[in-house]
Amino acid sequence: MTSEQQKKEFGKEMLILSQINHKNIVKLLGCCLEVEVPMLVYEFIPNGTLFQFIHGDNGSRSIPFSTRLRIALESALALAYLHSWASPPILHGDVKSSNILLDENYGAKISDFGASILAPTDKSQFMTLVQGTCGYLDPEYMQTCQLTDKSDVYSFGVVLLELLTGKMAFNLEGPENERSLSLRFLNAMKEDKLIDVIDNRIKPDTDTGLLEEVAELAAQCLEMVGERRPTMSDVAERLDRLSKVMQHPWVPAQHDHEEMESLLGESSVVSLEIISTGNVSMEKRIVQGLLESGR
Repeated sequence: MTSEQQKKEFGKEMLILSQINHKNIVKLLGCCLEVEVPMLVYEFIPNGTLFQFIHGDNGSRSIPFSTRLRIALESALALAYLHSWASPPILHGDVKSSNILLDENYGAKISDFGASILAPTDKSQFMTLVQGTCGYLDPEYMQTCQLTDKSDVYSFGVVLLELLTGKMAFNLEGPENERSLSLRFLNAMKEDKLIDVIDNRIKPDTDTGLLEEVAELAAQCLEMVGERRPTMSDVAERLDRLSKVMQHPWVPAQHDHEEMESLLGESSVVSLEIISTGNVSMEKRIVQGLLESGR
């Protein structure tokens, strides 16, 4: 990369980060101009990247699924903020586990906005040079060169797969049909062999229904057609629901209806919405059971 390109990326990243204020996005503290190529100065994040957390120590580290789900939720909230609350909206452009940092409490912090763009109001401005990381790139973006919010959704889906499977997004050393984690996962879903690709370290202690719910969400993020993918706000909302269900898998029968709603963090209206979708999910089964036990 030439110094001119670096300076251009520096200016773009400085512009984007100066407009962001979210607890799950790394904070820009300032910049250093007394060098040939200007440098950005960020807050120090002590626990490295999510990639290192999952794949470090030769993949031997055991990470509880509750921690993985919380990291996924916090990352999704940050991306939802960029897409829906930043003004103008920001497209990250290079969502991957190595661009998610972990603080002292293993809270997620989205970083590296070198590939990011401010979402243009005119669709004709969406044409951009395809950049990103192999294994995470949205197939639609590769064909059209149009970066959209749904490109970030696809890449986030791959991060979800890393958290579910403990495997890298792309592995050149593996058999040809297993090099792409997303393709391997989608094939397993089609063949009803999801359990075969789930990380062995989380299988014994995690409800199968919860794993299936997260896997289904990941599959929706990986839809080939961008319009069929959920928004990051939808993804964050669903992960939040699943996180609450995981924290409170059952409630004693003597708890009344209002106490159960408070624990779930869901109103009866939301519960009805879940049920009315016709999607027989773990959320639906648990909510129904809790409501029945409180009558």
